[in-house]
Amino acid sequence: MSIKIIFSDAQYWEEFLPLTFTKPVAEMRFGILTFAERWKKLLNATDCFYLTQDYLQEKFPGTKSGEVLFLVPNFLPTEKVVQDIIDLKCGEALVYKDELIATKIDIEKFSLNNISKMTDIEEDLIFVSKPADLFTYNENAINFDFELLTKNKTSQELSETNGFLGNAEDLFIEEGASVEFSTLNCKTGKIYIGKDAEVMEGCNLRGPISLGDHSKFNLGAKIYGATSIGPHCKIGGEVNNIVVFGYSNKGHDGFLGNSVIGEWCNLGADTNSSNLKNNYAEVKLWNYKAKSYRKTGLQFAGVIMGDHSKTAINTQLNTGTVVGMAANIFKSGFPPNLIENFTWGGMKGDEKFRLDKAYEVAEMAMSRRKIAFTDEDKRIMEFVYENY
Repeated sequence: MSIKIIFSDAQYWEEFLPLTFTKPVAEMRFGILTFAERWKKLLNATDCFYLTQDYLQEKFPGTKSGEVLFLVPNFLPTEKVVQDIIDLKCGEALVYKDELIATKIDIEKFSLNNISKMTDIEEDLIFVSKPADLFTYNENAINFDFELLTKNKTSQELSETNGFLGNAEDLFIEEGASVEFSTLNCKTGKIYIGKDAEVMEGCNLRGPISLGDHSKFNLGAKIYGATSIGPHCKIGGEVNNIVVFGYSNKGHDGFLGNSVIGEWCNLGADTNSSNLKNNYAEVKLWNYKAKSYRKTGLQFAGVIMGDHSKTAINTQLNTGTVVGMAANIFKSGFPPNLIENFTWGGMKGDEKFRLDKAYEVAEMAMSRRKIAFTDEDKRIMEFVYENY
């Protein structure tokens, strides 16, 4: 029986800014899949809805009728937890570390007072609660999704032009993908190559890695795991432990490590980001909810970049840089660790990118992938422009 899901943003949406300025938490990529894609497969769900910010609700609608599964999406479940969620009856809930993460409800009559039974999850889960967790635990997510997507399926054969290390079962190449004259090392982790993706000649891949549908690793790219590239991306140069949501390009030389890049971003040639401070100190990242820098507990952290942002050639980014939505970074020198939404230049105090011009750039970038920049997208961008 199909389950109807409402993905909840109630607890975490603000913690994930700037990545969630344009989307609910469930639409973020972690591993090979987004949270929403993963739960749809796990629960055989066809109808999925969202409880999110008012200005996002038009593009990501909710529902006001029927029996639904109310789900906090940003964690990796065990098989037992998946079954416990499936077995929930109306009025029952699952709790993890004192937080309600799943409940079956009649949405027309819902009240927390109507929950008749709460069951604690005693297993340890990979729970993603902040942007840096997306790259920190990405290997776990790649491994989880690899098993989910490849079960009872047969990989394409790897061309004999390539060099390969590891076990054959740790490599999966989807239909239509092309991999030639490259090296793939699965001794360090699984490698998943999506449908119609391409690994160009001279690439060196060291798993765990996932390359999304219709994406490319450009000539001579050096890819260290754990790295996840979403659909319709072009990635070149050297990358290490990054997550790219989709539809974004880092096509040229330059280093990017321990980072998360949103959609419709472009990193100009020889853009480099530091992921380690010269004094080896713990990295802090800007938190929009706290309106301050917070310790990450990490020694390695690079860039968190919101949708539609761009860097010019030879851009240098400091360790622990947070880039807002639709920022254009092109001035010389290191920009600050917080680059605000719609910045025109990248430095503190720079003028704002005009909203009508931001529309034009977004429309042109999306049209290249044959995706429309809709009136809903305009209203989301306008809201962020005026309120953040």
